[in-house]
Amino acid sequence: MTDTDIPDGFEPLSRKSPLTEPWEPLYAKKTDKAVIIGLRLARPHTNGRGLIHGGLIAALADNAMGYSCAQMTNWTTSFVTISLTVDFVGSAEIGQWLAIESDVIRTGKTICFAQSLEKADDVVIARASGMFRVVPKKG
Repeated sequence: MTDTDIPDGFEPLSRKSPLTEPWEPLYAKKTDKAVIIGLRLARPHTNGRGLIHGGLIAALADNAMGYSCAQMTNWTTSFVTISLTVDFVGSAEIGQWLAIESDVIRTGKTICFAQSLEKADDVVIARASGMFRVVPKKG
């Protein structure tokens, strides 16, 4: 994979986790209101039928919405997932660009509400919503 395979504005995702490590390389694009996660779909992202696995979509939606909540608070707090709902409305295949585009609905003192659209080559394949508990960062 070359950098020309990655849409403009995306850079390597700086926040790593053991869960997403096998799915690398992951990319992020920050806006004023969100962190968009993207990746070029490959074999490690598929289910037994060769389509992109719903678990990948759910995990990345969870990450993108949580990061977007953190971005809206200038990364001064952390968030843990209270609830996550994903509706699958399509599918994606190896080679497509998957982007998880989040929108923070409301951030309060204790809970952040967010939603996202998961798009494969700009076609919506899923939508997700989540509630995230505010966890103050320790000194």
